Amino acid sequence: MQFLVRMDVRLPHDMPQDVADDLRAREKARAHEIQASGRWPELWRVVGQYANVSRFDVESGDELHQLLTSLPLFPYMQVEVTALTVHPSKLES
Repeated sequence: MQFLVRMDVRLPHDMPQDVADDLRAREKARAHEIQASGRWPELWRVVGQYANVSRFDVESGDELHQLLTSLPLFPYMQVEVTALTVHPSKLES
């Protein structure tokens, strides 16, 4: 199943810098693990925002939920998920 996911990160303004830096480092490492597995094939930064738009390729919505909640920054994210399917007017590749 394909999912389009937008993640907006909102860290508390009073979060100590060392805690924020640690979270970001762990987030990057976990994101790399998921991408290397092939389940997170596309990841784009949203210009001017602490946000990204991604495409996930997973077996189910439950698997996507498990991946998203495994991200260290998940508690500080607003996540919007859209299930995708092939459009009937898409040219065959």
